[in-house]
Amino acid sequence: MAETDQRAAQSAPSAAYQKLERIFARRHHLGQAQRLLGWDQQVLMPEGASEARSETLAELAVLSHEMLTAQETSEQLDAAERAGVEAEQDNAAGEIAMDAPDTVWRAANLREMRRLHAHASAAPAALVAALSKAEAKGDMAWRSARAEDDFPALIPALTEIVALQREAAAAKGEALGLAPYDALLDQYEPGARAARIDALFAELAAFLPDFTEDVLARQAARPTAPPLPGPFPIERQRQLAERLMAALGFDGARGRLDVSLHPFCGGADDDIRITTRYAEADFTSALMGVLHETGHALYEQGLPAAWRAQPVGRSRGMALHESQSLFVEMQICRSRAFLSFAAPQFREAFGAAPEDPAWSVDAFAARAHRVERGLIRVDADEVTYPAHVILRYRLERALIAGDLAVADLPGAWAEQMEALVGVRPPEDRTGCLQDIHWPSGAFGYFPTYTLGALAAAQLREAAEAALPTLWDDVASGDFAALLGWLRGAVHGVASLGGDSDAILRQATGAPLGVDAFRRHLEQRYGPDAAAGSP
Repeated sequence: MAETDQRAAQSAPSAAYQKLERIFARRHHLGQAQRLLGWDQQVLMPEGASEARSETLAELAVLSHEMLTAQETSEQLDAAERAGVEAEQDNAAGEIAMDAPDTVWRAANLREMRRLHAHASAAPAALVAALSKAEAKGDMAWRSARAEDDFPALIPALTEIVALQREAAAAKGEALGLAPYDALLDQYEPGARAARIDALFAELAAFLPDFTEDVLARQAARPTAPPLPGPFPIERQRQLAERLMAALGFDGARGRLDVSLHPFCGGADDDIRITTRYAEADFTSALMGVLHETGHALYEQGLPAAWRAQPVGRSRGMALHESQSLFVEMQICRSRAFLSFAAPQFREAFGAAPEDPAWSVDAFAARAHRVERGLIRVDADEVTYPAHVILRYRLERALIAGDLAVADLPGAWAEQMEALVGVRPPEDRTGCLQDIHWPSGAFGYFPTYTLGALAAAQLREAAEAALPTLWDDVASGDFAALLGWLRGAVHGVASLGGDSDAILRQATGAPLGVDAFRRHLEQRYGPDAAAGSP
């Protein structure tokens, strides 16, 4: 009995840890309000409210920062770490599982608390407030500049944001022992470093240009799929999107679909907000955007409810988050199996005749797998998409390093786009004004898109091995087994793993790499694609 009591006492959380849980739970709920205000800013807020909203968001950002950097938080972290050494020993094998003991979850939670504290402590509150205000203003300035194709109108706001991001990168880099840009990367993808990204991107660059040329040549030799005859009423597009979201497993009672200038997934716990932008001439662009964001939403809805208010209960970095959106959109929803399930629903939604060749599964597959040297990242195919990301990665590193002035961004963008993708933007709206990331302060985010694509290919191979009837299930519209597998492999383990590699090793048997992505492209777009692609 005494031995049992002793073990129970050892497994119970320390008083310091319990205090930290309360602090971080309060901060989490404050973050929920910030996220919903951010969603509102992009979807519903009138333009005239920009100044007042920026003040509100800045104040909330400072409050969150103060909670992280308070003396009490620092003292309790030190005390909890001293008391919690034995918890690390409970997971000596390094297993990452939803049903891991609470001691393992708490140890990982304490690790995540320390990481967030270290990042926050490196930046003074005044800088946090200045960044929040500048980013809110930059967001609104971008909307106007993009609509009017007026990059000079964005220069003052973006210049201020870049200067503040440089300051934050330098401060965090010094405090964390990282290069400035690595410190920005670490905010979005813990453990990510430019040196490793450079190596992965170099592997992609070694085969993608020639591969792209071969795909384009084979594509040019085939008949073009007939175009879909529009227009496609927006309300019918919305209904179709919501029907397919539900089929994939999205819980509509805990989320919604809206419209924004730039598609995204946001919201809060049990209130996940997806947005898209519709065009009556082409329903597939908006639909694929919705399905992409549904991948993000499924991740958010699958995070462990018991830990949702704690850092360990949040998603493990943006590379894995992007892997989920690209897994759903590219690996699943652009497959022939999915299109064979969805094509009848497409025809029903828009009143098309089953015998119309433009609405056949073959035609949808040809359009979904079409490779094109396009200008717009969010519409890019998966073969040319990495080039769009590499372009932004290079430019943002140059901006942070001070090697590129904001005013020179349009010219540098056009040159890189021509060199990497093979097209040159005729206007800034389709060039450096197309993305919201930099005006909203997201520096260090772009590489995670391609890291996510690599991870998605690895996860698909692992899912195929774990689920022998995967493609038959997809073709019949049954996604329950697949979603269950994702819940166990990625969603439900949240940030239990110290980095994305730990979770990928557990799920796929290997750290992040290029090989699975290359096999996927060869299977879908190579000479034997017709025989090998699901």
